[in-house]
Amino acid sequence: MVTGNVVDTSVGHPAGTDVAEELRSAEPVAAVADLAGLSGAADAQALAAVAADPVELPADAADETADAGDAERVPVTVVAGHGRHREIARLLRLPRRRPAFYLAAALVGAVGIGSFSIGDRVAQADGPGAVSHSVSVAEELGIGDEDLPAAAEAATLRSDAVLLGEVTASRNAREAQEAAAAQAQADADRAAQEAAAAAAAEAARPRTVLPVAGARLSSTFGARWGTLHAGIDLAAPMLTPEYAAADGVVLEAGPASGYGNVVYIQHENGDVTVYGHMEEILVQPGQVVRAGDTIALLGNRGQSTGPHLHFEVHVGGIGGEKIDPIPWLRDRGVAI
Repeated sequence: MVTGNVVDTSVGHPAGTDVAEELRSAEPVAAVADLAGLSGAADAQALAAVAADPVELPADAADETADAGDAERVPVTVVAGHGRHREIARLLRLPRRRPAFYLAAALVGAVGIGSFSIGDRVAQADGPGAVSHSVSVAEELGIGDEDLPAAAEAATLRSDAVLLGEVTASRNAREAQEAAAAQAQADADRAAQEAAAAAAAEAARPRTVLPVAGARLSSTFGARWGTLHAGIDLAAPMLTPEYAAADGVVLEAGPASGYGNVVYIQHENGDVTVYGHMEEILVQPGQVVRAGDTIALLGNRGQSTGPHLHFEVHVGGIGGEKIDPIPWLRDRGVAI
């Protein structure tokens, strides 16, 4: 046992008992929560086992202590036997770093304590129960956790692109339909406008015109030079346009005796108008003409005393009665 600064080996221990044996026989270190606490407890127990107070050293021991370096030296007096005292100046070196067996002794207790919980966990791990874990679709597809945001973003972009494509296609189709409807409506409106314009023009178009515009009446219907002059003469410069007096169909167009060139046009009521002495004919048999259409250019061909148009009216056909053209034109709104 340790009393003050003297280690008494005769009390409870055989002679020559070492201090290390005294320390090994000490109570085990109590379990601590962590390694730092375990080390501190080992240090405290070691110091308590050696001495609580410092021991006085002999002179020669003091010198020896001075040469001992950085290690802490504690002088003790060993008492052996009964009645015989032998002072032995010894130095018990207590290094500043705890000895390995102190740490080992402390670790034995800590390991023993921890082995219960570790053993339980190992037993549970080795138990018969199967360890299950969930496998995500991303793992099956080979997509790591770090790839999930990128994959989700890519999927979102693809979904947005598909939706945008559908919206664009729908909008394009709708715009195409609207454009087609607008075009059809525009065509219908234009056709209606053209029809209205044509109807208006048709309504405004004269049904009867003077065969030569601005001409001078040079000869009337009646007897002349002992014969019947069956028409009227309208004098005008050469190549002045000649017009169909009314709507009709060209019956004959070409050369004729006495007329030079002649055109016969039959009208809706069956009457036939005759045009003679023209320089050039611009229509042909079977052609449909309207009042005011140019049919020839004024000339001086045949039995003529100068450039003029000889104009006749035959009632009911080419072989019908020849009448005065002036009243016929006047009845149709044309005055000479």
